[in-house]
Amino acid sequence: MRILVTRPRGDAEETAAKLIALGHEAVIAPLLDIRIRPRHEIGLDGVQAFLVTSANGIRALAACTARRDLPVLAVGAQSADTAHALGFARVTDAGGDAAALANLAITALVPRNGALVHASGSETRGNLAEILATRGFAVRREVLYDAVAAEAFPPDVVSAFDTLDTALFFSPRTAQIFADLVAKENLSCETMCAFCISEAAADELRGLPFRDVRAAAMPNQDALLALLG
Repeated sequence: MRILVTRPRGDAEETAAKLIALGHEAVIAPLLDIRIRPRHEIGLDGVQAFLVTSANGIRALAACTARRDLPVLAVGAQSADTAHALGFARVTDAGGDAAALANLAITALVPRNGALVHASGSETRGNLAEILATRGFAVRREVLYDAVAAEAFPPDVVSAFDTLDTALFFSPRTAQIFADLVAKENLSCETMCAFCISEAAADELRGLPFRDVRAAAMPNQDALLALLG
């Protein structure tokens, strides 16, 4: 199959390599540009753990502190693997979404032991801090990067659009950007299937005439790629 990958460039290249190994052809259209904010030191007095909701978050966090001893609670496998690769010693994978991450924190941590630092981008979804606040946790959000939406599809993607079999979506935001750009550039996705990492991402695409729209059984890349059969 010829598959469109809509992740930011670095992550898209990793996914493309997996697709090629599976015998597919990958076409990359980064719909978000990750821009790490200028480095600044994060105060960690009274902090008991980090919360990480993306691999970009842990990459940005690693640039802001030399501390690698504090526990990292990561939303999923990619975030956890990235944390390990960056030298964080105590990493736990929540294996899901923001709700799963909140449940992990509630199970593994005690509010009186200190605050939690959420390493995030400027735009987030979910109510991680609110859920944890109801259980007595203090959550400090550190905005460490911006995810800037693409204003157009790359020209090579536009020219190949009607040859694509499937598009992969790893977040509701990239799905929303895709829908906006399809309308803006008057493109058709009637020949494509849309495979999404979550129902929230799939919901952003329900108004488009895809051949099929499906959500992965679990919110991770392995489950998403499993939809390819």
